Amino acid sequence: MSSAAFSPDGLRIVTASWDQTARIWDTATAKQVAVLRGHDTFLSSAAFNPDGSRIITASNDRTARIWDTAAAKEIWVLRGHDGGVYSAAFSADGSRIITASDDRTARTWDTATGRAIAVLRGHNDTVFSAAFSPDGSRIITASVDKTARVWDSHLQMMPVKGLLAETCARLAGVTRLTREEMRLAGYPDSTPAIDVCKE
Repeated sequence: MSSAAFSPDGLRIVTASWDQTARIWDTATAKQVAVLRGHDTFLSSAAFNPDGSRIITASNDRTARIWDTAAAKEIWVLRGHDGGVYSAAFSADGSRIITASDDRTARTWDTATGRAIAVLRGHNDTVFSAAFSPDGSRIITASVDKTARVWDSHLQMMPVKGLLAETCARLAGVTRLTREEMRLAGYPDSTPAIDVCKE
């Protein structure tokens, strides 16, 4: 097993396993209650939301998944990372999730829709863990690059058009995005330099 966590009331445990499943257990009887299947490879972590009604799992298959605890059914698949997802955690109010990945980013997600909210870029190596502060205003990430970083959790992804317009206004006469600006806009590193200010 790669991780285990108690439910908020302490009556259940969820375990993440190398066999591509998460399992829910009754703490009083030590009996298995349910098996959560859907990931394509090993799971890195699993955790309950604050009221115990949902579980989030993270996997090396580049996804995190939200499950209904009572029904043991998948609700959302969180796709967007370009590498394995090593950890996932709910915010204290349960409205958001933070994921940490081998792709050197952390991402925030809306639990009601399963949609990405923001991509946190800045680490130079695998991000192994991420968590919200108790009031939900900050995120802490920890990376193989030997740093931990604190982020404003309400950062939103800037639309690409907005980023390009801002770049053109800020850098008069410069017509190409820098590699970092292209990363912030969501372009992969293999994308050629882009002329952005030409009519």
